[in-house]
Amino acid sequence: MPDKKYNVLFLCTGNSARSILGEALMNTLGHQRFRAYSAGSHPKGEVHPLALEALHSLRIPTDGLRSKSWEEFAQPGAPRMDFVFTVCDRAAAEPCPVWPGHPATAHWGIPDPAAVDGTPERRRAFTDTLHILESRIRLLLTLRIEGLDRLRLKHELEAIGKNNPEKLR
Repeated sequence: MPDKKYNVLFLCTGNSARSILGEALMNTLGHQRFRAYSAGSHPKGEVHPLALEALHSLRIPTDGLRSKSWEEFAQPGAPRMDFVFTVCDRAAAEPCPVWPGHPATAHWGIPDPAAVDGTPERRRAFTDTLHILESRIRLLLTLRIEGLDRLRLKHELEAIGKNNPEKLR
C-alpha cells in the first residue's frame, strides 16, 4: 500500500452537522490513508449538539471539531485537498473557491438533520445521517484510488454519493 495520505474536505453551508460528521468519521475510519477537514460557505460558528451526541454514541472523537469557513482552505498554506465532497444541496449549488491542485470532487447530498421537527425525530435524523456517511466513507475506503484514472475516479465518487443504505442499524 502506498504511503500517500489523502486530504479530504467535507463542505456544507453551515458546517455544523453533516460536514462535521463526515470529518470526524473519515478521521476515525480512514486515519491510515486519509486526513479529513470540514468547512461551510456560511458557517454557523458552532457544532450542532446532536452531531456531537451522535458521534459520541459511536465513540468517535470530537476534540478539535469546529465550525469554520471554506475560505480557510483556499488560503495559501492551507492543506492541499485531494478530495472535496459537498454534503448539502445548497453548498453544491454555490460557487466554490478554486481549490489548489484540482481535487476530485463529488456531491454526497444528505438532507439536513437539523431541519427535522421534533426532538426524537431530529435525534434519529442525526443518527441516520451519521450512518449514511459511514456507509459512503467505507465504500470510498475500499477503492484502489491509485489505480483509477481521473474520469473513473469521478464516476466512482459520484456513485458512492448515491449510496443511501435502506436499512440502517
